[in-house]
Amino acid sequence: METSAEEYSKEDQSSVAASGHPVKPAPVIIDGIPINNLTRKVLDSQSFLSQSMNIILEDAVKKSTDVKEKVCEWRSPEELKELLDLELRDEGESESEILQRCRDTIRYSVKTTHPRFFNQLFAGMEPYSLVASVIVEALKPSLYTYEVAPVFTLVENAVLRKMMELIGWEEGGDGIFCAGGSMSNMYALNLARYHHCPDVKEHGLSAAPRLVIFTSEECHYSIAKSAALLGIGTKNVYVVASDERGKMIPSALEELIETAKKEGTIPFFVNATAGTTVLGAFDPLEEIADICEKHNIWLHVDACWGGAALMSDRHKHLLKGIHRANSVAWNPHKMLMVCLQCSAFLVRDKTSLLQDCHSSRASYLFQQDKFYDVSYDTGDKSVQCICTEYTVRPVSVAPAIKERMMKVGSMMVGYQTHKDRVNFFRMVLVSPQVSTEDADFVLDEMHNLGKDL
Repeated sequence: METSAEEYSKEDQSSVAASGHPVKPAPVIIDGIPINNLTRKVLDSQSFLSQSMNIILEDAVKKSTDVKEKVCEWRSPEELKELLDLELRDEGESESEILQRCRDTIRYSVKTTHPRFFNQLFAGMEPYSLVASVIVEALKPSLYTYEVAPVFTLVENAVLRKMMELIGWEEGGDGIFCAGGSMSNMYALNLARYHHCPDVKEHGLSAAPRLVIFTSEECHYSIAKSAALLGIGTKNVYVVASDERGKMIPSALEELIETAKKEGTIPFFVNATAGTTVLGAFDPLEEIADICEKHNIWLHVDACWGGAALMSDRHKHLLKGIHRANSVAWNPHKMLMVCLQCSAFLVRDKTSLLQDCHSSRASYLFQQDKFYDVSYDTGDKSVQCICTEYTVRPVSVAPAIKERMMKVGSMMVGYQTHKDRVNFFRMVLVSPQVSTEDADFVLDEMHNLGKDL
């Protein structure tokens, strides 16, 4: 039952009207619960929004990018649970309590924008991207149709076209933005399979022969994960040897392709990497493209990390030959410092292959008789380093030093193993805020933290 709240008196309404503000409509009672007027509630929350933005600017922007501040205030999971009080209660909290929760969230989070955060393949603060992200969150657009996101649809289209131009696809292509490089790589595999065997879309795996993938031993783990998720199978991911710098060896690729053919399998996909996760290696794209053309195999370039080198006159030679790829994955949230997550999946094909592969033609979204050009309704295309080794004798102490740096909060650098090498630090330089003094600090701090080990 729905009724107007009697508690909202005429005196209240007249006093508000006299103040010059719009008259607040009576709240509605549904099942005994007052439902506030949401528009008015947002307007009434302007003070809270203003205060919270001040906290964000001071704590999450200013302090988090200050080299004199900690990278993190480390707490164990149990300690942090107590500090944050994460119990979800039936009653709400006051705005002052929520604002304190904002402060606590920022305080105990890792400051990935700090000049001494070298732990991941993203870092740094890009103010223009931050503002754009705030606008996006305020407007809450969804880019499946032009009618619901006209500005952002056009922006996406323009950015994708520029990225294709940088790759060297003079005649354009197709593409979409995805939630991360793993998703872009999965799109590539699915599209390549559809291109080779379109019946799979309707009839499933029974319509396909045994398809095999080729990728280097230094590739991103998402290739194997995508093979498992798509039903291709991880045993059908053939790993190609890399040289001492982490680059795929073309002769080893061709040899493995010939072996796969003799085994009765169908080679359909080669994944080349432009900027490997550990060593930052760039596979020789021209030679790999020659092999793919010879054997009629789809070439995908995972340029999630290294794609930004295309924008550098000094370094774009590292991706020579990328224009010959059938598809490319490129993450602007890495070296281009766009806010997380932002990954572009780009395709050289212009025959609507991407649309045909993924479309479901949902009638409630993608009507063909709209009053505008429906080619802008792109939603049906989607499904939704520098290494430093700190070693004492033959034993790596990287884990112990990492624990100490986290608890001190002085900096943050990741570590890992590689082949027969013990754990080494993998320091990723992305943020332009990093100075030579910061780089020197890293080495000095590693020494100070590990000298007694």
